[in-house]
Amino acid sequence: MGGKMMIQKLFLLTFIALSLSCTPSEKTKPDTDPEEVEVPDRLKLGYSLGAQGFTNEKLQHAKAVGIDYVEVSGTSAFFNNNREISKTDAELKSIFANVLAVTETAGIKVNSIHMVADAYMDLSTIIEADRQKVVAGHIQLLDYIKVLKPTYILFHPSYYLDPPNQREQRKSQLLKSLNELNAAVQAIGSTLVVENMLGPELMAGDRERPLMRNIEECKEIMDRLPQNIGLAVDMCHIDNPELLIRALGSQLKTVHVSDGTGRAENHYFPCSGQGDNDWNAILKALDDVGYTGVFLYECAYDDERDLVNCYNTLYENYVKSLKK
Repeated sequence: MGGKMMIQKLFLLTFIALSLSCTPSEKTKPDTDPEEVEVPDRLKLGYSLGAQGFTNEKLQHAKAVGIDYVEVSGTSAFFNNNREISKTDAELKSIFANVLAVTETAGIKVNSIHMVADAYMDLSTIIEADRQKVVAGHIQLLDYIKVLKPTYILFHPSYYLDPPNQREQRKSQLLKSLNELNAAVQAIGSTLVVENMLGPELMAGDRERPLMRNIEECKEIMDRLPQNIGLAVDMCHIDNPELLIRALGSQLKTVHVSDGTGRAENHYFPCSGQGDNDWNAILKALDDVGYTGVFLYECAYDDERDLVNCYNTLYENYVKSLKK
């Protein structure tokens, strides 16, 4: 009898010891330590630079501080108000040969070309003869651009619509233009992308805002285009750009990075404290949709080094937010 009591007593003591060793805090401890959250990859960095502003000194400095890509902008300067190229053949060949030589020397790649974006070169113009001339002018310029082997050729969908009340007709004209341009862009080995435009409300004075002014219109137009045409998200053209990124993430190819209010062409430096973009939300959206393209700045800055330092700050803040 005494032996049986002893066994029961030992069993009870063992049970109590095991129970005490498994404390409530250990039972509720998360499987993943916050410090072990998977850290997202850093994006490659780029910035926008006018075609006639390329120098060896500038691009080599950009490369040295950590920039690997560039967008060539300023192409509106190559056309006059008659929708005709205003530079001579020799001038254009010289400009783009210089861009090529400078980028190759620096080891920087051409991510994109920002094509002409003004009232005269509007892809959505209602006057068919003018539309054809606009498309022809863009195709003519592509013949000079092709030496750069850009990944993307970026177009604005329209300028302000003046007179108003032509929106549906303008959409049809835009689709026609983009389909024609897509073949020419593919012929030089690039991908055509279209940029979302500023449009907090429909009207801006007596004119309508450009096409693709909000998420709904971006989705409508992109859904009517061939799948090999992509979206470029401008982060100062819309409030909460992360919502547009999530809505059309599968079609996102490249970005224009700047801060703003979504109500004006602010193009603030993202680390200036101006604008109201939520950079943690933006970086999370880019990460969630699987964006691996270039984090390409289109904003005011003093030195290319500032662009790199700013991204490092945004990235580090984002990683910290994931660990909370």
